[in-house]
Amino acid sequence: PFFLQLAANAAWTPLFFGAHLMALALADIAFLFAAIFWLLRVLHPTDRLSFWLMLPYALWVGFALLLNATLLWLNSA
Repeated sequence: PFFLQLAANAAWTPLFFGAHLMALALADIAFLFAAIFWLLRVLHPTDRLSFWLMLPYALWVGFALLLNATLLWLNSA
């Protein structure tokens, strides 16, 4: 799960800022958000420190997901 979220994270910036493909960037960040929570589920029973260190990242990506969805909605109206 770590490399999945890493690849999705690397793809979001060029999609959103470079190509201005907000819908595709939204799909990417939604996948990223799911991959982070998958990673959190894997880390929780085995590596609590990594779990707690990844939690703020998950919250930040959730906020970015909300911003991406809002901008897509506002620009499609």
